Amino acid sequence: MGAMSWIHWVIVIAVVALLFGGRGKLSGIMGDAAKGIRAFRDGLKDEPTTADASKPLPKSEKDEARG
Repeated sequence: MGAMSWIHWVIVIAVVALLFGGRGKLSGIMGDAAKGIRAFRDGLKDEPTTADASKPLPKSEKDEARG
């Protein structure tokens, strides 16, 4: 039970090529996951601060027409 034989290396390289290949499905999924995480982090940065939340909302045209 020493080092891996050449057939083991061929299998490992084939699996790695399938998972992380140029047009592999896993690489596309990981890219989509990275975009989702980035969008989530950007959304957290854009939250209003407490000073902004205390400002009254501007009246819309519908509110002014109602009276």
